[in-house]
Order: sequence, then C-alpha cells, then structure tokens
Amino acid sequence: MRTMRQITEIASGLGFPEGPVWMDDGTLLCVELARRTVDRVHLDRAPEDRIETIAAPGGSPNGLAIGPDGGAFVANSGGWSFQEIAGFTITEAYQPDDYSGGRIERVDLDTGAVTVLYTECDGNQLKGPNDLVFDANGGMWFTDHGKIRRRERDHGGVYYADADGSSITEVAYPLESPNGIGLSPDGDRLYVAETFTGRVIWWPVDGPGRLGKPNPIGHGGLTLAGLAGHQLFDSLAVDSAGNIVVGTLVNGGLTVISPQGEVLEHIALPDPLVTNVCFGGDDLSTAFVTCSATGALVSFPWPRPGLALAFSS
Repeated sequence: MRTMRQITEIASGLGFPEGPVWMDDGTLLCVELARRTVDRVHLDRAPEDRIETIAAPGGSPNGLAIGPDGGAFVANSGGWSFQEIAGFTITEAYQPDDYSGGRIERVDLDTGAVTVLYTECDGNQLKGPNDLVFDANGGMWFTDHGKIRRRERDHGGVYYADADGSSITEVAYPLESPNGIGLSPDGDRLYVAETFTGRVIWWPVDGPGRLGKPNPIGHGGLTLAGLAGHQLFDSLAVDSAGNIVVGTLVNGGLTVISPQGEVLEHIALPDPLVTNVCFGGDDLSTAFVTCSATGALVSFPWPRPGLALAFSS
C-alpha cells in the first residue's frame, strides 16, 4: 500500500544528509556525505541558522549512533563522489580517486575531536562502513557496504566491536551491499538491509557479538522480505511495534515491514533517494527522514512510538 504523509521540512541545502539521531535536548545529529561533516540541527532556531557543524572527519561519514560514553560513533565509508542529475544529487557508483579507507570513528560532541577506532578486522581492511547500532551491552553492530571499482567489487559484511577500540569481530560474511542495520525491541534479532538486492535479512542474536545461523549457506541469515521491481534499500530503523522501517531508493520513501515479513506500506516522499529515518520528539512519535538527493531533512508524525535506542541522549 502506497501512502502519503503531510511532511514538514526542517532543513535544506544539505550535502547528501544521512544518519539522523534524535537527542534528548531536542536537537538532531546528522552527517553530510558530500560535505564530509557531522552536524547538529537546532530545531528551535530559524531555518537559515539551524545547522551547526561539529566535526569534519573527511572521507564520507555515513552512519551515526550515540555510544555508551556519550560520544557520536561514525561509520565512515572513506569517500563518495557525486553528480548532479535533473536537479538531484546522486552518488556515483565507483570508488572515488580520493578514497581514504573505511573506518569506525568516535566524535567528541563537545570538542569535535575525531578518534579513529577501527580500520581493519583480522587483517582485512574495512572498505565502506555504512551504518551502526549499539546493543544494551555497549557493543556496536555495523555493516560494511564495500566499494565498487571499474572491474571489481567488494563483498560486504557485518561486524561487532567494542566502543573503546579494543575488539572487533566479523560476524556475517559475505553479504551483497549491506546497508542499514537495527535490533528488534527485545534485542533478540538483528536486521540488515541489502541495497542492491532490495532485501532485509535477519539473524537471531545469541549474545553480544554472536549470531545464530539458521541458514547453513553463506552468511547464515534468513530473508525477511524483499521488494519487486527496481527498488533499492538504504538505512533502517525499528519502531516500538517491531516494524522495520527502511529508507527506499528509486521508489523514494519509507517501506514498513512487519516482524513476520509482511510489507505493510510504502510511504512516498518527494525524493528518489530517501536514505535514513530516526524517531524523536514527544514519545518518539515523530519520524525524521533524510531526503538525500534534494539535500533536505523532513519530519512527519508516526502512528506509534519509535524504538528508544540503547544510548540515546
């Protein structure tokens, strides 16, 4: 079912925004891939004064999450190139010439200081970390989307790492362009959206950094749902009912999938590259969405509360 929402534009003119994070002080964090920055969005200011740049880590900060120490943890994909097509900003397919390597970083929200925590796992370089989520134990699950070059491409994977930079483990490999990642309300399922297949994969969580492998082939996960036709998946969030809400590309909007795998609805938005969503506001009942091709951050009411993240602050 395709539905529309009455949306409010919060910010515009952003350089391919992603990774929104609601903060308890009423601000939002986000990243700009094209400007290579981490920002704070002040909703109580005039539109022209809302964006405060906190840090400029370079590469292309993709995903963002608050960790157990209050820092902002960044999945940095190492760089993207962009092109303008019919008034839209579109990512180019290939690894850019100024690619600086994938990494996981921590940003001090008070000082803007950037610390690189991880660049590899078991001697294998991280190629394009994309999104991350913390569990209640303080560990982070994150995806590595990989990079595409003219005659070859990387496999992607899912990793689990400690927030202090001391330990990283590869937990699912190989995947096809893994992007968004999230946990069920009870923390007993891990969800990952694959971009180019347009599928959501899930695994049972057996403990911190441990996944059950119900499928004996490949990465061990099961397909929860997929989309027909040329629709691609980006990042995701989970609401309090356990629904998986996935940013959808080409058919721009949000796709809502039940924990049983039923596609409940597609919420159309005026952008072909709807990449990320988070929940915030009173009772976490507002959806904040990045419309990346048009450089906008928008919001609209959500019919039920979102899921509170482990270390939102």
